[in-house]
Amino acid sequence: MPIKKEEKEFVSNVVDLMQSIGPVAAKSMFGGYGLFLNGVMFALVADSTLYLKINQALELELKNRGLEAFSYGKKGKEFKMSYYQAPEEVLENDEDMYLWAGKAYKAALHAVKKKSKRSTKK
Repeated sequence: MPIKKEEKEFVSNVVDLMQSIGPVAAKSMFGGYGLFLNGVMFALVADSTLYLKINQALELELKNRGLEAFSYGKKGKEFKMSYYQAPEEVLENDEDMYLWAGKAYKAALHAVKKKSKRSTKK
């Protein structure tokens, strides 16, 4: 499925806003985009919605704001991923983007370290 021009513009704007945390880059994936910093995916965009990588604390904070987890359907089942909708203010304010993108990046780094430890124990 081709990605719409509006979606590309949305992603470009998000990536520009995220440059305050480092050289963020977008990669087209599965009809959406993965957002990466230093090779670590910490956010994604699907249907012009920004989702941030979460840990337990972030999940609770975003859930309490009424935001939803990223999910997709496959073979009649719904799968939720460890990414939640970003608060609206991140798209309007550089400081909020810096704060939330930083939290998501830290959560992603922690998940990578945790996964790395598990794979070395095998």
